[in-house]
Amino acid sequence: YITPTAITIITLSIIMGTILTMSSSNWLMAWIGLELNMLAILPIISKPKTTRASEATIKYFLTQAIASAMMLLSSTTNAWQTGNWDILELKNKFSTTIMALSLMMKMGAAPVHFWLPEVLQGTTLQTALLITTWQKLAPVTLMYMISNNIQPALLMSAGVLSMVVGGLGGINQTQLRKMMAYSSINNLGWTIMIMALSPNLAIMNITIYIIMTTPVFLMMKNTSMKTLQNLTTTWTTSTATTLSIALLMLSTSGLPPFTGFMPKMLALNELITQKLTTLATLAIMTSLISLLFYLRVAYLIMMLTPPMTI
Repeated sequence: YITPTAITIITLSIIMGTILTMSSSNWLMAWIGLELNMLAILPIISKPKTTRASEATIKYFLTQAIASAMMLLSSTTNAWQTGNWDILELKNKFSTTIMALSLMMKMGAAPVHFWLPEVLQGTTLQTALLITTWQKLAPVTLMYMISNNIQPALLMSAGVLSMVVGGLGGINQTQLRKMMAYSSINNLGWTIMIMALSPNLAIMNITIYIIMTTPVFLMMKNTSMKTLQNLTTTWTTSTATTLSIALLMLSTSGLPPFTGFMPKMLALNELITQKLTTLATLAIMTSLISLLFYLRVAYLIMMLTPPMTI
């Protein structure tokens, strides 16, 4: 049991940590914000007194600690070379590569995504919502700030890899939280890939993803959904909720005419404008893979449910 005072302190620390990182212009302050945020979320992840939750907490702590160490290494090396701690002045090639990898690890993008599905599976749906939305804001903002200095090839290859991993990983899942984790990796892929060409578009992409994924988690929590099996049985008790989840899943997959189609269309348009047609084709192919498991959720809801009686 966590007392109300502790909950207030933890909530404030999580909010303050993210705001501190997003508003700082100095690497040390950004690092302190991320650390404050990470230490505050640990008691929330470990709140259910199960071995699974404890395991998830340890996994989250270790990966975030390694990412923080890489971040310090990168910023210190850059300060050593240039004499500058300014975030926008990350000019050293080695530093930018290490920093990009560290931020990818923080947000859970491939190839350093392994912790995300495991951690989400071990926690409650509210915590899973927090990790897939709020916890992404600070690292995405830092990546946005240094996007001009990161090699585009690194961002694009990590983006495509995240799309493939997110798509293939989600296909085989029956647990909804793990499926949402792979969905998050897939969407981060789009964000990172387009960050190299149009950082503003990347921010729009992640914002729309957060807006779409929040209601999905909240509805899953309200109906106590854990697996795909639950989806087929909740139709009778809460029709509107289940239908909304189906539509939001289709939207997240980027199917027109839903909202999720817009950032993907703009991203593809940007790629083609920059003469990166091969990359655009790759992105479309990988989004087809992820469409498969989103469509499966919608199919389970629409087809395997009893017809409505009027």
